[in-house]
Amino acid sequence: MTSPANNILIIGGGFSGMSAAIQLRKLGVAVEVAEIDPGWRSYGAGISLGGATLRAFKTLGILDQFLEHGAAADGVDLLLPHGQHLATLPTPRLAGDDVPGGGAIMRPVLAKILADATIASGAKVRLGCTFTSLRQHADGVEVSFTDGTVGNYDLVIGADGLYSKVRETLMPEAPKPRYSGQCVWRAVLPRPAEVERAMMWVGPKIKTGVNPVSRDRMYLFVTEDRADNVQIDPARFTDMLTDLLVPFAAPLMQQCRAQLQQMGADAQIVYRPLEALLIPQPWHRGRVVLIGDTVHATTPHMASGACIGIEDAIVLADELDGADTIEQALAGFEARRWERCRMVVENSSRLGEIEIAGGDKAEHSRIMHATHMALAAPI
Repeated sequence: MTSPANNILIIGGGFSGMSAAIQLRKLGVAVEVAEIDPGWRSYGAGISLGGATLRAFKTLGILDQFLEHGAAADGVDLLLPHGQHLATLPTPRLAGDDVPGGGAIMRPVLAKILADATIASGAKVRLGCTFTSLRQHADGVEVSFTDGTVGNYDLVIGADGLYSKVRETLMPEAPKPRYSGQCVWRAVLPRPAEVERAMMWVGPKIKTGVNPVSRDRMYLFVTEDRADNVQIDPARFTDMLTDLLVPFAAPLMQQCRAQLQQMGADAQIVYRPLEALLIPQPWHRGRVVLIGDTVHATTPHMASGACIGIEDAIVLADELDGADTIEQALAGFEARRWERCRMVVENSSRLGEIEIAGGDKAEHSRIMHATHMALAAPI
């Protein structure tokens, strides 16, 4: 394996950044990860994952760890608020005939799996540290860090998320994240025996669901329309979330409601306004390239935000492997990623618009089906 970049800095130690470190180390290049959080923490409850994500895990080499610590199953059950079963959406087995087509895991657990793999890869990880300046020159990028050190790199990868400092530095003219008009609530609850796979109850204006994240836990999610992007006092989380579940008479939903009232803060309730971002290409300037949420943050309607960020890392490493120049590799990366990432961001946003407007359910179903089919294609 050869690469035109032999010394690479990744700014941001989230899912995309860690995946890039893991894949790039397979090329034998030197990799540093600069992560601003000294605890390298990942916040949040559960994260739902489709077959394309599990396929990416297999490429990274972490699929077995996911299957051990998360939960995987085939299909997604759709139900009405009172519990009547409507349909079971198929989830193709993209990671292999012996691997279920989807699943979920606690975000901190997945972050730990990726962090362990990053360290095991031999990448150098600098915690509590980020950049203060990027100065490009003919042979690379000189980076000054918050700890007072300076380094020179053949390539810098910005993977520092939706509110990326690298993006602001590199592309000050770029669009800003846009609030979608929806928010999502998540909580962690005990997993009843009857919850074997993802289940969703679809109401007129609110959608709720559960997904197993381990052998004994599941996460609850509720999507709510909210015109204004406002902060909410965490002290109100339990009451607000349980109120949203009142119209869902299905026994399991009412069981979840009772558990939330009993558990309170122990349910780890998370409230998140849904924002999206799609930066026009090119996603690089010289020898600095952006991946993941820095350039294509999506709402969770297709459960594919983490997927396309991790895929970015895999494709970037693939394009660097054997390329004659860094510019050639970055052009190849962007050409392979644009349509897939655009599709996920725009289709997810459209699903949210339909839900807010109470629009055409047939269009909603067509978009979901078409997106699932496209995600099944190789990257």
